[in-house]
Amino acid sequence: MRRILLLVIASAAVSVAIWYAWRISQKTSSAPISVLLPRETIFLVHVPDFRRTRDDWHHSDLYLLSREPAVQDFLRKPLSKLPKKGAASQTLRDFEQLDPKDAFFALTSIDNNNPKFAGGFHFRGSPEDAERVIGKWRSNFLEKNPGAKREKVQYEHHEIEMVAATPFTLATAYDRPWFFTATDLAELKTILDRADGRVKNSKDALDADEAYRAAAAHMPSSYAAFFYLQPKTFSERIAALRATIQSPVSPNERTILEKVRDISGATSFENGKIHDLLFLGIAELEEHAKITRSSLALGTKDTVFYLSMLLNVGQKFEALSQAAGLGGATQKLFQTFSNSGITADDWKAAFGLELGSLADWPSSAHWPSLLLTLPVIDATKAGEIVEAITRGEKDAIWTQTEKNGVRYFSMQSPASLIAVTPTIALSNRTLIAGFNPVSVEEAIKRSGGSASSELSNSQTYKNAATSVPSPSNFFSYVDTALLYSRLDASLRPMLLLAAAFMPGITDYVNLGKLPAPEVITKHLSPIVSSQRYDRDGYVAESVGPLTLDQSAIGLAILGSVGVAARQKAGTDLKGWGSSPMGTPQPSLMPSPAPNAAPTP
Repeated sequence: MRRILLLVIASAAVSVAIWYAWRISQKTSSAPISVLLPRETIFLVHVPDFRRTRDDWHHSDLYLLSREPAVQDFLRKPLSKLPKKGAASQTLRDFEQLDPKDAFFALTSIDNNNPKFAGGFHFRGSPEDAERVIGKWRSNFLEKNPGAKREKVQYEHHEIEMVAATPFTLATAYDRPWFFTATDLAELKTILDRADGRVKNSKDALDADEAYRAAAAHMPSSYAAFFYLQPKTFSERIAALRATIQSPVSPNERTILEKVRDISGATSFENGKIHDLLFLGIAELEEHAKITRSSLALGTKDTVFYLSMLLNVGQKFEALSQAAGLGGATQKLFQTFSNSGITADDWKAAFGLELGSLADWPSSAHWPSLLLTLPVIDATKAGEIVEAITRGEKDAIWTQTEKNGVRYFSMQSPASLIAVTPTIALSNRTLIAGFNPVSVEEAIKRSGGSASSELSNSQTYKNAATSVPSPSNFFSYVDTALLYSRLDASLRPMLLLAAAFMPGITDYVNLGKLPAPEVITKHLSPIVSSQRYDRDGYVAESVGPLTLDQSAIGLAILGSVGVAARQKAGTDLKGWGSSPMGTPQPSLMPSPAPNAAPTP
């Protein structure tokens, strides 16, 4: 019996040890890298486990969406137009053979406008195995740069290989199980000294820098990729440039970049979703203020977008009114305030700090209705500001009505493709502005009810909101599945019609194979983002099939593609009236009567 008990205890101890080792293996840290790099390192990127990151990506919602047969069929034609990626794919496969871990790339200094870079990774196997892969890259570089010089330098027990192609120099060395590279020989030697333990003064390493340690302390225990930026070098150059063109500025007049101590961020995968975390080391900008998300009460089951953020317009009133480069409408607005005698104190007395925004898109509507909200502190002063806004546009005619104690200001816009009627509703509690008087009036009715709403009570919103920490400065929510469904219903007919008028589109994409919306939406979950102040800086987190920052970058790329497509469409339309051989094509316009006067 005693022997069985000992076996049970031993098995339990082994199980606990295995579990603990597994847990440790799941954690990632940039510590092995930060002890190799100099304290003044400006920028660092760290990928702890390339293979695990790739596997996590292959289980992400976005990747599974891209592998849907209907999506693959739709993308086949546009992807065929892209350059072949055979060499890049082979390089990636070769890199995977080394099972790279703790891969890093760093900008260590910029002295005399001469940037110095360093990098490396931990590999599996012998240096000979690694050289079979890395040697290919070196040979390709030498083939493309026939004038490059190659030499070997002995340092301690290492052989450093130098490749110089003016003005570029690259030094590489193995320190099993590491491969290191740098653009400066002295830099590489120092990294080797640290890796081998020959450098005893750890205070010169990045790991000893207070700004770096503060930034790293906010990062998650496990991540797919991490970056760190020390903006001190750039902010010092900005300060020096400003000093040459004007007198020194006070601390309150410094730019945001000059106030930032450090920036860091990490990306990870969680249950198929991407999780981004960004830390900004800076003193708190809005003390004793925190968003309440009170405008959430205006949300409905058709809300595709919700935002709540602190926006201290009163504090920045003078700066905004004098800033150059603002849009014409914004400059005109602040000029109107100045002409009406409205000051920053008036704005602070009239409105609270929390700006809310919602976009509702009912299935019966072609386009969403956007709302902006501000809490009202002093209804009288708020009314004076709104009246000044309505007087700002001389050619605009605003009508004012009152219903149930709420004042409504509406302006009919000139006829256009999308008819809009800018409307502002002002009550004793809130200001709501929108482009549709009906949606604004419905929102006012909801604002007088309970704090809960169809949006806040929905399980989709609740699950998304709890996936990020409670915000203090910023919160946003995008229901991507609902948004895509509405976009598909509105744009699909227009795209098919455009293809009929511009047949050149079919050379790049087959719109008839556009996947059904349910194929896409089953892989889409909400994008949610929050920001809070935590001890010594702002922490922003975003979760979704794409994060908020990634979505913004994607929209920018799509916008540039759209501009190119519009230019191509304009070219197609110019030549639409004749065939490639010069034979006139039939026109869609009716032919003039025989005796009709010529069109001027």
